Amino acid sequence: MPAAWTRSSTYSVAPLRRSGKRPADIDANPHIEAAIGLAALVREHADEAERKRHLPRPVAEAFAREGLYRVAAPAEFHGADADPMTQIGVIEAVSRADGSAGWNLMIGIETFGLIAPGFAHCPELIEDPMTIMASSTAAVGRADKEDGGWRVSGQWQFVSGIHNAELFGATVRRYDNDEPVEDGNLYAVVPKGGYEIVDTWHVAGMRGSGSHDVRLDDVFVPDRLFVNPIGGNVGSPQLRLPIGNRLAYNKAAVAIGIARAGIDAFVELATEKKPRFTTRTLRDRPFAQRAVAHAEARLIGARAALLELTERTWDTVVRGDSVQPRDQALFHIIASDAARAAVEVVETVTEAAGTTANRLGHPLERINRDVRVVRQHATVAPHLIEDAGRALLNLEPETFILRSRRPGTPPRP
Repeated sequence: MPAAWTRSSTYSVAPLRRSGKRPADIDANPHIEAAIGLAALVREHADEAERKRHLPRPVAEAFAREGLYRVAAPAEFHGADADPMTQIGVIEAVSRADGSAGWNLMIGIETFGLIAPGFAHCPELIEDPMTIMASSTAAVGRADKEDGGWRVSGQWQFVSGIHNAELFGATVRRYDNDEPVEDGNLYAVVPKGGYEIVDTWHVAGMRGSGSHDVRLDDVFVPDRLFVNPIGGNVGSPQLRLPIGNRLAYNKAAVAIGIARAGIDAFVELATEKKPRFTTRTLRDRPFAQRAVAHAEARLIGARAALLELTERTWDTVVRGDSVQPRDQALFHIIASDAARAAVEVVETVTEAAGTTANRLGHPLERINRDVRVVRQHATVAPHLIEDAGRALLNLEPETFILRSRRPGTPPRP
């Protein structure tokens, strides 16, 4: 593995806060330090994750042991209640070591952050810090009323991390005597053994994320195992963040971490490689110097903008105010652009790297595949910039991610 992947970054992965703290205090963030400390373990298992198409158990257990899955969950529900900028730093650090591992952790953070407050009536399910949960916010399942509970059926796509989960949260629409129950979509919490993992994750990028389907076939779920993702009387401002923002800044963090790994890999290659028909190393050539300079400028700028807009949103909800439509639109422009910047950065250094970047054993080959998958996610996809532009022009947004909704409510597909 390139030595650059074991060194500290040329810039801090810690959040840039307008808090008045000294940089050393910020760098000492324990959650980010824990994520950085797991980088070697993540890299050690990255090839195994790629082969098996899911995250190896030792990595998932390490995330749980360090409390990383729960950094966004409210403190009263066994979480760290860390601010979004810390979440970005944690996800970025792990994604720099391996994109699939970063994606897996990111989904786990979202899952606990959204669902944990709903466990107020059954807290024992998540008391064990080693309990891992996977979920799907797509309300594609159906639950029919029965004495004492509900019969649940459905198949949910893209359930990242399901192989290591003890619990699966399936978003369902509920029916009583074939009539829909109008109380919003709820999570049916199903313990391991009550669901089937369907082997569907046959992809090029993010192979190790394990984003397979999960199927329930007429499974009985008692009333007490239905949780409301905005349930629980908790004071955490996490629950006042617009759901679209929470989904977007985490995806952008994965992309930024992968792009940073791309620059790492290029610097290592440029230091050692002597292109054909020359006696100089790649780093001595002006086009390589220009490439790494442009890549750094683009990545640092995109990252700084993401942190600034995320902190602006966070400050708003901490004050108890609502996020205004213009600020919401600007946030999604920046989050989507961060994902685009990550792709551009990787393309820039890959072009300068030459044919070496195409070799299956070289980090840039996998990095190229992984970063594009992030960019395709609905919460940071290219079309969101256009839709945010509609909002800036006082037109109604067309995508679910920008429409007004109660914070914390899972979006309908």
